[in-house]
Amino acid sequence: MNTAAKLSAYGVALALVAGGGWGIGTAVGPFSGAAGVHGGEDAGHGDAHSGTVAEAANTDQPGGLASSRGGYTLTPTSTTLTPGTTSPFAFRITGPGGAAVTAFDVEHEKRMHFIVVRRDTTGYQHLHPQLGADGAWTVPLSVKEAGSYRAFADFTPAGGTGTTLGVDLVAPGDFRPVAHPESRLATVDGYQVRLTGDLVPGRASKVTATVTRNGAEVVDLQPYLGAYGHLVALRQGDLAYLHVHPDGAPGDGKTAAGPAVTFFAEVPSAGGYRLFLDFRHGGAVHTAEFTVSTTAQGGNGS
Repeated sequence: MNTAAKLSAYGVALALVAGGGWGIGTAVGPFSGAAGVHGGEDAGHGDAHSGTVAEAANTDQPGGLASSRGGYTLTPTSTTLTPGTTSPFAFRITGPGGAAVTAFDVEHEKRMHFIVVRRDTTGYQHLHPQLGADGAWTVPLSVKEAGSYRAFADFTPAGGTGTTLGVDLVAPGDFRPVAHPESRLATVDGYQVRLTGDLVPGRASKVTATVTRNGAEVVDLQPYLGAYGHLVALRQGDLAYLHVHPDGAPGDGKTAAGPAVTFFAEVPSAGGYRLFLDFRHGGAVHTAEFTVSTTAQGGNGS
């Protein structure tokens, strides 16, 4: 989608938010198998060992576009946020029988990965809620600015298949959407992160993030969620969700702790993607953001 079209779409969102509501639930628009994430909706989870997107049951819809899928439903207790205020945010995952699910498998060191981002892909957060005995997940949540937000619950029911569900949230008030032009170099907290490699639809694409600080390579990255980097990709426009992990893992005897962290991702379709890389160094987690368009075939990744 070009910039003009995106701003036009966000203008509609602005009018709806200012009027007090954005439709809550699944994203709109037709989807076909050709446009789906490899492995279907459950491909939100990456394979930390092989580095490729996990195989799962085929569906017609990419991960995170539906609030209900495969018998599981993401149900927040509220869909309204107050900009600039931190408040407990609670939700449940209900199962095929309608009861709250209370047993989840650990994936990448957590039972729940909860992603929140404004629909213009500003204000990205990767959170890890706490599970109560009644099946309610709770996490402190704050958004800085008004707008329409998308929340993703990335989880695996005990003994089940990895699943990613999404729901819309609204922070009432006027806002100006932010455009994100193509960018492969991110600066965050004094670090510079360069992304090389091309995203080619329909096949595993190798991309590498190289971390430096003050011109020096960072060679002592610290493990975060069982890896030296954690990557989430969102398709611009509808925010289809793709969650991948690096090739290799800390302590496997072959994976270096930087400066380069390599991923293999299979994007669902042509277009633009926003990529969010979490990495830990100096005892803190930092998030680098990139905007990358797909190519018809591999290029030099510069």
